[in-house]
Amino acid sequence: MTLLSLFKNTNNNNPHTLIWSEDDFLNDYLAKSYAHEEQFKDLEHVIVDCESDGLDELIASLTESSLFSEQKLIMVKNPFFLTAKVPKKFQKQVNDLQKIFENLQELEDVVVIVASYDKIDRRKKLTKTVLKEFNVVEPKIRSYEVGAITKAIIKDEGYTITQSALQLLIERSDQVMDTILSNYQKLKMAAPDNKITERSVMQNVDLSLAQNIFAILESALSKNYQEAIDRLNNQLREGTSPIQLLAVFENQLELILVVKILAKRGRSEPQIVKELGVHPYRVKLALKNRLAIGKLEQLLRDAINLEYNYKNGNYHEDNFLQLFVLNV
Repeated sequence: MTLLSLFKNTNNNNPHTLIWSEDDFLNDYLAKSYAHEEQFKDLEHVIVDCESDGLDELIASLTESSLFSEQKLIMVKNPFFLTAKVPKKFQKQVNDLQKIFENLQELEDVVVIVASYDKIDRRKKLTKTVLKEFNVVEPKIRSYEVGAITKAIIKDEGYTITQSALQLLIERSDQVMDTILSNYQKLKMAAPDNKITERSVMQNVDLSLAQNIFAILESALSKNYQEAIDRLNNQLREGTSPIQLLAVFENQLELILVVKILAKRGRSEPQIVKELGVHPYRVKLALKNRLAIGKLEQLLRDAINLEYNYKNGNYHEDNFLQLFVLNV
């Protein structure tokens, strides 16, 4: 199985592939995985970055024979020719690419385009041709799909992970796919038997900023104020700014508040997950929170007020954050 099959493909029988999403890290990860598949192992691999190498280099790679093998796999990065912002000086190259891609099936080489853009210009003739002639894969992941996609990637690469380890990996990565994949790379290095355990995640993946903030709140909610203050001071010593800390505090409190309000209105846990588009674990933790809605509203107002005063220069020290934590 190819990792690309985890996502919607317009024609997975076509080796020529366009990987398109705004997530550069994920796009690159999937492109590298695809390029290392068994079917391409004997091909010469060529990477052309359109922004640094230029379109002439791309056209040369597409039209010239390989000196090392019968076929090449050409990885095309930063294909700005698919966007709306293409200078007129490149019109000749754009026309040449149009002719090449119109006759893509006659090309002996395999072309993989990695387009890490939010939008491409679908009105352009060249873009329309690429969308028609390539297998188009859009690896866009909803937050509640992160766990299933991560597990599938790990399984496809020949590793196993326990459910508790998977949950911990996602938590410590803030449910962000880029961060999950980056941390997964560390875990592979520490898994000679290809098994990833909860202990391995704890030893090799640090708590994220959001996780540390959550731990501060949890300690404060449990009236363990000394531990909460120690954790807060550790974050400040590590260089986290008060504004960053307040932003995460506000985000955590707002999520807990919204989840509790939706639950009070009769929404089930799965319905809340779908409605908010967040990872199920964050909703589960929010539902377990013991603070009343009124208290959460007050804390959120306090956090917003603190941020306003700090930005306006009314606070010059960090002890206002300690006072906030002690009032939780």
